[in-house]
Amino acid sequence: MPRIETPWGPWDAAPLSDVVALFRRLPAPWWIAGGYAIELAVGRPYREHGDVDIALLRRDHLAARALLAGWDVHAADPPGSLRPWREGETLPQHVHDVWVREDPEGPWRFQLMLDETEDEEWVFRRDPRIRRPIAGLTLEEGPGVRRLSPEVQLLYKSKGLRPKDELDFAQALPHLTGEQRAWLTDALELLGQSDHPWREALAADARCRG
Repeated sequence: MPRIETPWGPWDAAPLSDVVALFRRLPAPWWIAGGYAIELAVGRPYREHGDVDIALLRRDHLAARALLAGWDVHAADPPGSLRPWREGETLPQHVHDVWVREDPEGPWRFQLMLDETEDEEWVFRRDPRIRRPIAGLTLEEGPGVRRLSPEVQLLYKSKGLRPKDELDFAQALPHLTGEQRAWLTDALELLGQSDHPWREALAADARCRG
């Protein structure tokens, strides 16, 4: 994996298998997110990953912090900066990104992403009109392991259109079901992105499949 420099120290992402083994001990729902979620949907590796993202529900974030006792854990508070997240501290509502490393002298190893909910619905933090049942948010990847459904991960990635996001979309597109394509298309429309380039590609893929 590439080593990435940041203003808060270098990233040297932990192997996904190590992070999965750690989070199997979490007594709350969690799932693989980010580029790895797309790669698992595709079914084969196709690019390097500079980080590892694990997502969980905000309502379970104290359980995650307890799991990470002994780690050096920092919250993006406010976004664009980092500060230590103490054990037992409830994070403010605006914090949704957490960086984790073994100790203050080492590189960052993985990220936590906190997802919003209302009752038993997942709520997209950028637009609360976009939501779906929590039970349909993730897919089984193996015993005790789940990954974020690819259309939801692509919605998060649709904002930046970085080269890696474009590659993830291109790789995932042939693997999306009709229902997944329709959901992503509708979500982009609801966000006011009717001219988003991915909507044209989604429509073209649907036509090709007949």
